[in-house]
Amino acid sequence: MSQRLTINMNNKPIYDIVYEQDFNSLAKELEAFGIEGKKLCIITDSRVKGFYADEVSEALRDSCREVFVFDFPNGEQSKNLDTVKNIYEFLIQNKFGRKDMLLALGGGVVGDITGFAAATYLRGVDFIQIPTTLLAQVDSSIGGKTGVDFDQYKNMVGAFYMPKLVYMNISTLRTLDDRQYYSGMGEVLKHGLIKNASFYEWIIENMYEIHDRNLDVLEDMVYKSCTCKKIVVEKDPTEKGERAILNFGHTIGHAIEKAKNFELMHGECVALGCVAAAYISWKRNLLSKDEYYEIRDMFVPFNLPISIENIDPEEIYELTTSDKKVEEGRLKFILLKKVGKAMIDTTVTREEIMAGINEIYFTDEDWDQ
Repeated sequence: MSQRLTINMNNKPIYDIVYEQDFNSLAKELEAFGIEGKKLCIITDSRVKGFYADEVSEALRDSCREVFVFDFPNGEQSKNLDTVKNIYEFLIQNKFGRKDMLLALGGGVVGDITGFAAATYLRGVDFIQIPTTLLAQVDSSIGGKTGVDFDQYKNMVGAFYMPKLVYMNISTLRTLDDRQYYSGMGEVLKHGLIKNASFYEWIIENMYEIHDRNLDVLEDMVYKSCTCKKIVVEKDPTEKGERAILNFGHTIGHAIEKAKNFELMHGECVALGCVAAAYISWKRNLLSKDEYYEIRDMFVPFNLPISIENIDPEEIYELTTSDKKVEEGRLKFILLKKVGKAMIDTTVTREEIMAGINEIYFTDEDWDQ
């Protein structure tokens, strides 16, 4: 169908998000940035390289000076400063200058690492995002957050650095395995819950087409989900205020990710965190009991977990206290007033957080009931 969304900052257009179902328009989009004299470096991971690196290289080869490909091992374990160092070395060896460009081809890990490398190499070079996973298309490729993990601390080192363009080939979603695909639905559902009730209902109404990966429906879904994030990011580009609502489900979700040593996917952890946060919202009388259970149960048809075994609730709580969202000793916790309306709260207590964690904790005793 081919759609376009523009991200604005201070009422000025910063970059476009282009929605296509192939890579046929990529060269034309990049020619607007004068790439004929530039060297391009496609940065990707070992898995995505096998699917798309050659196709993207061929699509661009006649439009630029030279195309290089750099890849690193697939997975969260590569999201560190050692990988960034290897990128710097590759760029230096191939004499990349300040006017050349990096292309992030892959999921969120690739996008975050490439963006951080672009922000810091020669004090900043241009880069574009070509997200190939649902999670990256609806979340990490938008908003300019870049960075890497440091030891066990997720996204602890990074920078806000905007891409020149986000190019989404929706057909790449068809090569995702089911678990990775549905992980992205955790963020899609979250966007509806925090910002747009009608979009949330649309997701439910189009459930079967989403399961079938109908490309036209997926393009609409990704576009609508990105629009939710666009509204928030434009108001608060560097997370000084309202942008924090995008962290709904993330405080407890990130803690579970760390505790499970990233064995669970990000969207799975976000789903668990959303259930816990919705439970706290219910107990605070912000949501009704029926609303809470409807929110909780709606993750299930999208193959997302609503309970978890083999965790230590105390450990999960302790990990929330080292979260980046702790300011002056107070944790910014995101609650729901209703579907489509989130709020920032700094008064959520240890007891409330523990109650939320215990709501999703499935114990041996639960098996016996």
